[in-house]
Amino acid sequence: MAAGVYGSALLATVVLVIWFVLGVVSVRMYGFTPGQYAMGLRVASIDNRLHVGTGRAAVRGLLIALVIPALFTDTDGRGFQDRLTATAVVRR
Repeated sequence: MAAGVYGSALLATVVLVIWFVLGVVSVRMYGFTPGQYAMGLRVASIDNRLHVGTGRAAVRGLLIALVIPALFTDTDGRGFQDRLTATAVVRR
């Protein structure tokens, strides 16, 4: 099924890029994504930094986009992206 002038694969890629940018910017600026905000969660740095940096937010976003965290979690329920970036998702 065609989606107007552009193919559905291109539209899917554009949606993924927009989702990625929105997630990285919102985690860097506010400490949570819109979905995490709605659920009362935030991303916290576990190494006593005040904010999650842009690099950490980008790595988290990339790994989540690749669906890797859903496959690998530890006993605390932290995803691979959290362990790699020294962050944790906590309640606000």
